[in-house]
Amino acid sequence: MKKVITFGEIMLRLSPPGFLRFSQTTNFDVTYGGSESNVAVSLANYGIPVDFVTRLPKNDIGDCVLIELRKRGVGTDKIIYGGDRLGIYFLETGAVSRGSKVLYDRTHSAMAEIQINTIDWSIVFADANWFHWTGITPAISESAAEVCLEALKAADKLGITISCDLNYREKLWEYRGDTKKIMTRLIPYCDYILGNEADAKKYFGIEPDLSSKNKLSEEDIFLSVCEKMMQKFPKVKKIITSRRGCFSASHNSLSAILYDGKTILKSPEHQITDIVDRVGGGDSFMGGLIYGFLKYPNDDQSTLNFATAASCLKHTIKGDVNLVTIEEVEKLMNGDASGRVAR
Repeated sequence: MKKVITFGEIMLRLSPPGFLRFSQTTNFDVTYGGSESNVAVSLANYGIPVDFVTRLPKNDIGDCVLIELRKRGVGTDKIIYGGDRLGIYFLETGAVSRGSKVLYDRTHSAMAEIQINTIDWSIVFADANWFHWTGITPAISESAAEVCLEALKAADKLGITISCDLNYREKLWEYRGDTKKIMTRLIPYCDYILGNEADAKKYFGIEPDLSSKNKLSEEDIFLSVCEKMMQKFPKVKKIITSRRGCFSASHNSLSAILYDGKTILKSPEHQITDIVDRVGGGDSFMGGLIYGFLKYPNDDQSTLNFATAASCLKHTIKGDVNLVTIEEVEKLMNGDASGRVAR
């Protein structure tokens, strides 16, 4: 089986234990994560060959990243080295009516200072059939955006399937230039897009057609945006979004919608109570989508259901990455949310 390639920044994550606030803690729990590396871990967990491509500092912390990725089965031989530091993010986990909080410290990170012509994409893509990136990478720095474009051109030339999670991050983009101009250069290479109406508006100024006198359903609004996105970016085959209902920081609902240019599909809705860690929920959904598109190429409904169930299960796991098995996801897909002990 050919490989999936994911490209982006992995960071050191520092979190106060439990539900402590930053001002309360005297120590931090340490783990590693980033949107594209999280997707890679999910795929490796499902038995999909996957390489993660990034730039790491050549020091002990960079070595810790390699150890973490390798123990999860992610290929690391395409990673390049340079720069002085790994990006960091701080996570304060919310509870009940207090939301979680993220603070970034990734300026001048190794990945933020990556340059074009430092990665040989012909080697990276030699045995690949899928390339995944997110809107976070071009938000890191101008040079990261240029390398992302370099990768997309190489993948497109080779006929590799390309997916993108739009993943708008206001705290990153607010320091950048013309967001719309940057993303409009990148998205035309994509076959699959994960994103919602808010992403489409932020990145491209695309809004749903609300001219109807009748109250539009959630599906109608999503359909309107998808149609405009596909008109603007004709290579796009499918657009997918997850739907999260936030009753509190500890209780969410989750479902998903997929549009293939003709038909809208919906997943079942899951209730997620007593959330352990919701960071990485979208990445676990994306990992489930890629797995589904590869394993169920003619069954988008199963793909959507698998991705939604995978994301639900991620909320039970501390850390950025989803560490569930195919069997566990399929069990929830089939309606068993009992959580009974497996003996």
